[in-house]
Amino acid sequence: MIRVGIIGCGYWGPNLIRNFMQIGRSNVVRVADLDQDRLNHMKTLYPSIEVTTNHEEIIDDASIDAVAIATPVHTHHKLAKQALTADKHVFVEKPITSTSEQARELIDLAGQNGSKLMVGHTFLFTAAVQKMKAIIESGELGDIYYISSQRLNLGLFQPDINVIWDLAPHDISIITYLLGRQPHTITAVGTPHVNDTIEDVAQMTMQFPGSLLAFLSVSWLDPDKVRRMTVVGSKKMMVYDDVQPTEKIRLYDKGVEGPKHYDSFAEFHYSYKYGDIVIPKIEGKEPINVELNHFLDAIENDTQPICNGLRGLEVVKILEASQQSLQNGNVPVQLEK
Repeated sequence: MIRVGIIGCGYWGPNLIRNFMQIGRSNVVRVADLDQDRLNHMKTLYPSIEVTTNHEEIIDDASIDAVAIATPVHTHHKLAKQALTADKHVFVEKPITSTSEQARELIDLAGQNGSKLMVGHTFLFTAAVQKMKAIIESGELGDIYYISSQRLNLGLFQPDINVIWDLAPHDISIITYLLGRQPHTITAVGTPHVNDTIEDVAQMTMQFPGSLLAFLSVSWLDPDKVRRMTVVGSKKMMVYDDVQPTEKIRLYDKGVEGPKHYDSFAEFHYSYKYGDIVIPKIEGKEPINVELNHFLDAIENDTQPICNGLRGLEVVKILEASQQSLQNGNVPVQLEK
């Protein structure tokens, strides 16, 4: 039985508590939060859990094997560093840290101590994203031309990070996971409307080797909740709509080709293909449950999780480049290797 301590039980922490308690090989023994009312509520739901407003009680508890962190981003580095220094395995919500330097420090510390460090990029554990990756790797879409994603809703406004740092990590992690590669150039444009210092609407462009592009739109000011990603290939196209309760993926047998050879404009004709629409069957468990089981597997089997510290670092580097582009007049920023 892996004994778990959880720091933070505000928005996402209760989901971690519920799933760790439901998984038969883990047990939440202590929860920390600054809000006593939240702690009282957790104690009502789970009487066996000890609660505290002092997170160091979790860090100092030698009986706790792993610590899960669900707190504001600016606290991730400090809390994760304390837990890793205490030789505990760490699960930290995305993004892993506020800077790439902080992420590298955590990666090095985990390596030195032999601890597992995993970042909560939950969408990688959804059945839909796993299906998309299988379809892309099968070659059914052909060469990928571009990916376009939209993650829009009304709120939740964050006091310490802009909309890119809040929403884009989801799609950055999905896109780089699907493609199995990292972009080399990032361009971002965004504007603040509600808070003069925090962008609440933004667009990002990620350029990959070759002619492959990825476009990301994020907003806290949209009237509708949109979670949509389109992957356009040379053979077929695929749309992933996470808002749909069942038909989350649609495969379109559509495309366009130009003539291979022509001598005059009159001979130049595009060839359009309009084929069937296929809706793959998708079955899967609750993603967070799959994710936390994966974390426990890594601890028990001494393996590296999919969302390890290095993947978390890659996402932060892209976020930093987008922030630099925003601050420097939307100029493209080369991503350091």
